[in-house]
Amino acid sequence: MDFTEIYKQSGNLASFSPGAHFILNVVENTLIVRRTDTLQITRTWTITSPSSTASILTKSKSTSSNSGVPADGWISHAGWSCDSEYLLAASTKKGIVEVFKLRDENWNARIEAGAEGLLKAEWAPDGRHILCFSQWGLRVTIWSLVTGDATYIQFPIHPDRGYAFRSDSHYFVLAERHKSKDTVGVYDTTDFYKLVRHFPVPTSNLSSLALSPTGNHIAVWEGILEYKLHILSLSGDVQGTFSPEPDPGFGVRNAAWHPTGMFLAVAGWDDKIHILDGLTWSTAATLELSSKIPAGATLWREPSNWLETTQGRGFLSYERSQGPQTIGLQRTDPMKPNPKSGAVQLEWNKTGTLLLVRFENCPMVVHLYDFPAPSDPFVPRLRCVLQHTKQVLHAQWNPVRKGNLALCSGSGSIYTWSDEWIGENGVEEDMAECIGVPANTKFETRNIKWAPDGKGLVLLDKEMFCCAFEVEEDGPESS
Repeated sequence: MDFTEIYKQSGNLASFSPGAHFILNVVENTLIVRRTDTLQITRTWTITSPSSTASILTKSKSTSSNSGVPADGWISHAGWSCDSEYLLAASTKKGIVEVFKLRDENWNARIEAGAEGLLKAEWAPDGRHILCFSQWGLRVTIWSLVTGDATYIQFPIHPDRGYAFRSDSHYFVLAERHKSKDTVGVYDTTDFYKLVRHFPVPTSNLSSLALSPTGNHIAVWEGILEYKLHILSLSGDVQGTFSPEPDPGFGVRNAAWHPTGMFLAVAGWDDKIHILDGLTWSTAATLELSSKIPAGATLWREPSNWLETTQGRGFLSYERSQGPQTIGLQRTDPMKPNPKSGAVQLEWNKTGTLLLVRFENCPMVVHLYDFPAPSDPFVPRLRCVLQHTKQVLHAQWNPVRKGNLALCSGSGSIYTWSDEWIGENGVEEDMAECIGVPANTKFETRNIKWAPDGKGLVLLDKEMFCCAFEVEEDGPESS
């Protein structure tokens, strides 16, 4: 991989544009856009102070950075529109959202939240509407860049996990609470977010929802105290309910739809993952965490002290072990609040042939499970385990390639796993590598973000970032 220079950033706000031609990053109250090929700055914009009315409403004690900019004026959210034409930059502390146009530096739009405050701002999939979630769950406001009008929807439950757009972006599904009852609203995005239907859901304390890739089903589940998940149609009819036996004692922690919508992976606070089939909504397979790795799976171990050996400027393969192996698991006390257990991440690869799982009671380990093709018997199996010397902070599948994974653990490196390696006999094989970040200063990779074309990564430290790009060469020297 080729690495760029290191640049300053704040708020972990750095990302590729949808076309991967530009990179935005934030430094305090300034939005910066760079070209991907040269990393030269193309545009910069600075968030200005809100109106006097907004200043009074959001008046609070604030601290200043070394540059003298008050910390409560920093940009908290930033993002690209789907066509890379517009960018938004929001400061939730100030209650403002600024919108800029990439090809017209003088064009600008501004949203001031007012008395209800601002908790979050993001683009709708069409790139011409902006969703603004107010504080205290009062409402979500959808602003149109085309007409300048706003649509208001009251009482959203969760601004982070209680809504979804259908894959064709035609419908917006929102979990709401009216008169102390959990409900779901379905809105037509092509008709100014007009309400299509509104129905109650069979939960007493809705924790989250997930919309299937086909857009035909919604999964909703209870809070931490009850392990119960319901599948509903977009018309509100209950298609199925899942609750494992025996009751594990805590609720659903994560759920992830298979890319085809044929399966749903459900994980609680225990060490089991239930794979539900899309016909009966019953368990088709159960994956269970174990300290013993079966003979058919591969254990990849990060070599000890490899960063010191390579001085952070090279790459090294993981140590590969086959045959029965063991890994360490942390003991958890289920009687204590917020137990360190369960799956903190469930993520399918692009084709649904692999499932990535990170369990909280083995934070240095990543499990990869193989899923058979539709024509083969449905017997998922553990394919490999990646074991590291530090806790894994982030792991993400390549958005384009089916078997390409990147990880980070807060060290001066990144880690990759791929099933596309061409071995000496010309057959594809698995390969796991540790890649040092060649920085002249201390750089700890705490977060990673793929480019939309899958050919590059943004690596984020606490206050810095750099980019890594693939080198198109044959053989192991390509890293």
